[in-house]
Amino acid sequence: MNEAMALERADTMLRELGLTRMADLLPSHAEEAARESLTYTQFIARLLDAEVEHRYQRYTAAFMRLARFPFLRTLGDFDFSFQPSIDERQVKELATLGFVESATNILMLGPPGVGKTHLAVALGIEAVKRRISTYFVTAQELISDLRKAYLENRFERRLKIYTRPRLLILDEMTYLPIEPADAAHIFRVVAERYEKGSIIITSNVSYGNWGQLLGDAILAGALLDRLLHHSVTINIRGQSYRLKDKLRAGVPLPAQPTAGGGEQG
Repeated sequence: MNEAMALERADTMLRELGLTRMADLLPSHAEEAARESLTYTQFIARLLDAEVEHRYQRYTAAFMRLARFPFLRTLGDFDFSFQPSIDERQVKELATLGFVESATNILMLGPPGVGKTHLAVALGIEAVKRRISTYFVTAQELISDLRKAYLENRFERRLKIYTRPRLLILDEMTYLPIEPADAAHIFRVVAERYEKGSIIITSNVSYGNWGQLLGDAILAGALLDRLLHHSVTINIRGQSYRLKDKLRAGVPLPAQPTAGGGEQG
């Protein structure tokens, strides 16, 4: 069997095995192997490296879509110098994702625009890169989705969307009052995930006001008890991160409201 026939046969078998990237690169890598006098082992290793990298990139792209991030921003994109209240070392330690392994929650508290969602998404992206199932949803989206599912008698099935991922990002727990039934649905999500999966929550409401937010102080206490048992709280104080360029240019902006929270737990 001559070289051309051998390459054609190898291409066919690689594609039958689903090793499409190896098949695509086979001719060029074979030429490189001959030119560089690679051993058979080195030649195969290069092809396998390319296949593994290709599959990883496909996995990452697919799970980025499934995570439903509203945008793609990394920790490298975040300007920590603008928000000195944030402990950069702490955030980068969280990016090692040990908190997911221990089913620890992260609660980011602060006024609107200070970078809470950016940091939450950045940690979520790191999780996807580590093959950790991740799902992003705003509080209002979750409330609307579970309310609809409840009315259509498919609540338990829909609940799994928010309990199965190892990391759930629940964004924008805001000042808007939450109806009692919706608050109970949020509690179910938190209770089902308790000590099983991690949640990142962003909010501009201090813990002391969650009873008012949820319309039930007892329910709020039970929810916070589960959230804070294994948790890290990051309080962010400062001006709007979204407006940092205007601030640095000297454009005066109105004062931001503040939000407080508990200590790291």
